[in-house]
Amino acid sequence: MHVVKPKTDDIDADDIWFQQDGATCHTANATINLLKEKFGESIISRKGPVNWLPRSCDLTPLDFFLWGYVKSLCYANKPQTFNALQDNTERVIAEIQPDLCERVIENWVQRIHAMKRSRGGHLNDVIFHT
Repeated sequence: MHVVKPKTDDIDADDIWFQQDGATCHTANATINLLKEKFGESIISRKGPVNWLPRSCDLTPLDFFLWGYVKSLCYANKPQTFNALQDNTERVIAEIQPDLCERVIENWVQRIHAMKRSRGGHLNDVIFHT
């Protein structure tokens, strides 16, 4: 089995923030402690130093669009093995075009403006399109 791991050796943790949602496995004490070792106080998480923002999935491009898009394409041919799923995932991510990312970011900016107009309230008027 070939596992692709992101390279982190050359990343200065002082320059980045780590953000995750409030899933139980993400907020377990062992997980938070491990993240604090690597990222210090630069963690955005339900039990982390900086609290997870309410309704932030509406404001995070990976959550409101990318993961669902990638998942739908990865499972389109119904992979039967882990290797087939991994191959699909690597292919789908490699095929994401810059213009798609630009449209996602434009939509994200519109979401930020909607959040400001609602003063942090529910985003009923957010339109999901890319």
